[in-house]
Amino acid sequence: MKLSHPLTRRAAGLALAWLTCWTGTALAQAPSAWPTKPLRVVVNFPPGGAADQLARAIGLPLSEALGQPVVIENRAGANGNIGGELVAKSPADGYTLLMSSGGMVSINPHLYAKMPFDPVRDLVPVAAAARVLVFLEVHPSVPVKNVQEFLAYLKANPGKLSFGSPGNGSSPHLAAEMMKAQTDTFAVHVPYRGAAPAMQDLLGHQLDFMFDPGIGLQQVRNGKLRMLAVGSPKRSPLFPDVPTLDEAGLKGFDADSWFGFYAPAGTPAEVVARLNQEINKALGTPAVRERIQAIGGISAPMTAADFGARAKLDSDRFGALIRSRNIRGD
Repeated sequence: MKLSHPLTRRAAGLALAWLTCWTGTALAQAPSAWPTKPLRVVVNFPPGGAADQLARAIGLPLSEALGQPVVIENRAGANGNIGGELVAKSPADGYTLLMSSGGMVSINPHLYAKMPFDPVRDLVPVAAAARVLVFLEVHPSVPVKNVQEFLAYLKANPGKLSFGSPGNGSSPHLAAEMMKAQTDTFAVHVPYRGAAPAMQDLLGHQLDFMFDPGIGLQQVRNGKLRMLAVGSPKRSPLFPDVPTLDEAGLKGFDADSWFGFYAPAGTPAEVVARLNQEINKALGTPAVRERIQAIGGISAPMTAADFGARAKLDSDRFGALIRSRNIRGD
């Protein structure tokens, strides 16, 4: 069709200009343009713990893959709820992520009568990072040489031994509660605001034992702590001579937790898929695998859907333990 009238040609030109402007704006806002600025990864536990170390190990290759800085921010407290709430209430634009233990999603709803957010409704799983094992370790002054002697000593001294954890309902705490329940023993629980401060007090013998999520392995190697058992269904590749608690007679003992990344609900599916892809690639690099192994963990690449399904399984099994032991949040 030929446009001969000047007003008609002008109207057509304005329409084309508007369409071009609108299309350009839409493309700029589309997920395909993501990311165009730095990403923030909120770690909901203090510096030095397993979640913090995992975030920093994965943050570098993720930044290189996305072409944008990845900034790590620690927001500890309330067994992970403070950092979790911050992310849950952040814009769902792919620029704010959470690195957390699976406990915040799978365990905290069973611990707290009221939570400021719903982890299942307000967050979406993005990618698993690692299966984190817990290691039963004692201060060298505790007069035991193996797990059998330790359980006998614990039974003979009810209430005289103390153990630390990153907080009520954390996987190290639940591991100790599993052990106490299966052995009919009692020890005093001392909750901390993270694994690192609890480990410091174990090294200083303010505590007698702890289920370590991997941050004290070097202290085991240098003789400052004694490792007795692994709270996992299988032995650790790093310590193949150390038995599992299942082997020690606590049948079915499994206190492993799955750490990973979450995003605010409503984050575009394309962004979640890209993040999952790049994080899984990072988990396959030697540097990241070695860092995860250094804390006794096992790299755990999986789809976002599989990560969510894993959280549901953990919620069911840990929820039953929490109810039976009448455990409450801080």
